[in-house]
Amino acid sequence: MNVPAQTIADTPVSFEPDVPHRVLIVDDSRLQRRILSSSVKRWGFEVYEAASGEEALDICKTVSPDLVLSDWMMPGMNGLEFCDAFRKITLDRYGYFILLTSKSEKNEVAMGLEAGADDFLTKPVDSNELRARIAAGERILRMQRELTEKNRLITDTLDELQRLYDSLDNDLLEAKKLQQSLIPERHKSFGTGDVSLMLRSSGHVGGDLVGFFPAGEGRLGLYSLDVSGHGISSALMTARLAGYLSASAPDQNVALAKREDDTYGFLPPEQVIELLNDLVLDEMETEHYFTLLLADLDLTTGHIRMAQAGHPHPAIQRADGSIEQDGPGGFPVGLMSGISFTQFEAQLHPGDRIILLSDGVTECPAADGMMLEEAGLADMLTDLADVKGPALFEAMIWRLAEFAGGDTFPDDVSGLVFEYHGADQAQ
Repeated sequence: MNVPAQTIADTPVSFEPDVPHRVLIVDDSRLQRRILSSSVKRWGFEVYEAASGEEALDICKTVSPDLVLSDWMMPGMNGLEFCDAFRKITLDRYGYFILLTSKSEKNEVAMGLEAGADDFLTKPVDSNELRARIAAGERILRMQRELTEKNRLITDTLDELQRLYDSLDNDLLEAKKLQQSLIPERHKSFGTGDVSLMLRSSGHVGGDLVGFFPAGEGRLGLYSLDVSGHGISSALMTARLAGYLSASAPDQNVALAKREDDTYGFLPPEQVIELLNDLVLDEMETEHYFTLLLADLDLTTGHIRMAQAGHPHPAIQRADGSIEQDGPGGFPVGLMSGISFTQFEAQLHPGDRIILLSDGVTECPAADGMMLEEAGLADMLTDLADVKGPALFEAMIWRLAEFAGGDTFPDDVSGLVFEYHGADQAQ
């Protein structure tokens, strides 16, 4: 059934919070304002009137109209000029602008659109058409304000995320300092030899760790480990493992056993790794595993006994510059129970050095995707045979960055080097 047009025009508007309801009528004709105002008030709108563009702008400074009905032809500021000025002062809250005009030519309509008008009504204004145009404006304003509110929520959310990110970033910077503090001494001399350490995470924190600890008279423990994954959880696990291989608390170091004379001695490295494997599986609720190379070094003789758990082979560089890379490989720690590990040995002579590195070095990719691998490492160490101590790692990082095409690496990079001088040099 068709509803009479008169009934539609007389239908009032029901409002919800923030639904457009303020209408500004601008016309130099008092009669025309009264006619329009009567209809608009009947539909439930709050109406403001202005006899000129200048007066309308004054109203807009205190009231933000939702819809504007403005005559085009007015003395002083005409409707187009008022529309342009209205847009400039209501940037934060959009108002729907309907221009009332007797003009209908396309070029004149284009002028109105360029000035910022949203719609046009031809005078004399038909009440039903006016009601329909206002309803269309309401729908557009409602959608625009919903979009504005959603954008505000998105902006607030992004701001909150940025605050959380900044807070997390600050926490990670502190975590980085704490992780770096796990190796307080980057270089130390033991008379018969010197040890140097490097730890460089791919992010703020990482899963690599290198270190050394006293292992009884004339003996030194060396280790290099790499926890799976990156980031905070890996770093937390390295911190716990650092406690298991503590240099400052021998009674907590799982590699050391207390003797009857209250001194400590190094357990067989393969036995230590088996113990760590049991600890990870039985006591740590984690999906992480780690690779490890653990070495027991005799500082006097240069003899080394080692065990390897999935970690890269140790690189021994002889005094003549030649490189040896060998080991049994082994299974990573924390993946399976009941795994055994194999001890192997090496002998350092004066002028030799042993280098323990994480796979962030050998598996560093070049731009074409090719990895450095053991052959590339051997070439690098051969070129750097005369570079000693911490300078060796500085030079290696420079060479690695050159190989990778940038100084940002996809994995953590860590290393330990022990340079053996011999007992005669220590005296």
